Amino acid sequence: MTYSFQFRDVFAAWDSLLDGLILTLELSLFTMVMGLLIGIAGASGRVYGPAWVRRPIAVYVEAIRNTPLIVQLFLIFFGLPSAGIKFDADTAAFVALSINLGAYSIEIVRAGLEAIPRSQIEAGQSLGLSGWQIFRYVIAFPALKMMYPSLASQFVLLMLATSVVSQISAQDLFHAASIIQSRTFRDFEVYAVVAAAYLALAMIFRLLFAGVYWLLFARR
Repeated sequence: MTYSFQFRDVFAAWDSLLDGLILTLELSLFTMVMGLLIGIAGASGRVYGPAWVRRPIAVYVEAIRNTPLIVQLFLIFFGLPSAGIKFDADTAAFVALSINLGAYSIEIVRAGLEAIPRSQIEAGQSLGLSGWQIFRYVIAFPALKMMYPSLASQFVLLMLATSVVSQISAQDLFHAASIIQSRTFRDFEVYAVVAAAYLALAMIFRLLFAGVYWLLFARR
């Protein structure tokens, strides 16, 4: 049995693939920023905050990390309208991905903050540094260096996970591929091209993150 590969019909729809790729990048970049902000705020509250702050954060982290992303996405897009809160597909995707990444980021940032020895903080206090100076020079930079590889990996995984938003008809790269497949019936060719696109994006992100790490930490 032979199979004739025909990529012509797939590449003829390059404009649809490009639009989907742009949305995938937008979702990835905006979610990375929001997820990191949630991670920093949540981890700070969980490490340094009072009990009434730590407990809700812990519940949020455990609830998100122990439920599937697609369930969270469906809950936001299909469930919240029952409570009078309605998002379009792109907004729901952004909210769901940010909430999901935020929970994982909290744990990564928390681990980095708690890895700083207490003796270093006490040394900063003995030198007369203010609380902000201790956090900036003694805690933040060494913690960021330790947590950066895990955060970078989580960001790449997030980019790959954006493909799930096609399930609520968000016009991302995978959704565009599904539309092209339904029109051309070239299943292998369509998904081979999309797999190559995701692979290329992952490699590009990893190179960018590696470059940032070198600029911030390795050359110091």
